[in-house]
Amino acid sequence: MSVTLVTGATGLVGSHVARLVAERGDTLRVTVREGSPLAGLADLDAEQVRCDLRDRRAVRRALRDVDRVFHAAGATSLRAPREALFSANVDATRILMEEALRADVARVVHTSSMATVGPAAWGQTADERQPFPLEAQGIHYVDSKREGEAEALRAAARGLPVVIVCPTHVFGRGDVRRSSTELVRRFLRREIPLYIDGALNIVDAEDVARGQLLADEHGTVGERYLLGNRNFTLDRLFADLGRISGIEPPAVKVPHAAALQIAAAMEALPGRPAATVQEVRVASLWWAFRSTKAKRELGWTPSHHEDTLEATVEWYREREARVLAPVGTRQPTALRAAGFAMRQLGRLLP
Repeated sequence: MSVTLVTGATGLVGSHVARLVAERGDTLRVTVREGSPLAGLADLDAEQVRCDLRDRRAVRRALRDVDRVFHAAGATSLRAPREALFSANVDATRILMEEALRADVARVVHTSSMATVGPAAWGQTADERQPFPLEAQGIHYVDSKREGEAEALRAAARGLPVVIVCPTHVFGRGDVRRSSTELVRRFLRREIPLYIDGALNIVDAEDVARGQLLADEHGTVGERYLLGNRNFTLDRLFADLGRISGIEPPAVKVPHAAALQIAAAMEALPGRPAATVQEVRVASLWWAFRSTKAKRELGWTPSHHEDTLEATVEWYREREARVLAPVGTRQPTALRAAGFAMRQLGRLLP
């Protein structure tokens, strides 16, 4: 029976991948780190191996007798220091790929990111063929994911059968680490007083996991596949979250330059800032994509985007109802007045 290793199985995407691998009938092995939340793995028939992916000897033990690897581990926080992001997304990937090559693994599916494709031109959509745009360089998370993907491609050039998937922004149930769905949580806690123009492609974690298994079965070695669903402007995304949750969306949209200045000022103050310069830079870009290649070559079809938004809101309502804003909550009067004034000014100015 095939032994399949899943890294990052305690995370949002990895937990869904592990569940589908088990349902497929593989003998499932997962890597867990000291202190990782294990509740999501409690009902899975999986061998748990303590392994820090930056520890080469631990990785070598985890890969013993393994036929296939789904590498879904990594750091996603835009607030993490550059060194931490490169350690998790680059160093760990390099070690895993080198040891998988040494172990003669039959197939590796590497979880990359839409960040490696880069944002589209304003008002357009991008796919895997797009040259990486200059405006996304210097964002630590983006740089680390690009270099991590490069490590996978280097291993492929040396003979490791690697297929790469690039999920867009992942929503859905099961984000116990509060990674990419933290945006929804902050919305439900009414912690987003301001926002800016931008676009974001949203995909469900379960759809991404299905895409990973299809990439394992049908993907071409050395190729990458964007796994995305609905493209939202931030206006539309917040409006839909407001309709579904019953919480009024942020009222004030500010220009990009002003948002960067506000974020820089907040970072200079003591305590945790409401937004960072890196977060504003990412939010101001146009993360809109086409997943034609994955649909054509893998036979992948995402679920309805409305189901994804509803499932994410419901998951947080079930887990954190006491700390979320109640249904019917509106934005503070001062912010609503400021938002109205900004909209009127926007109509007057070219």
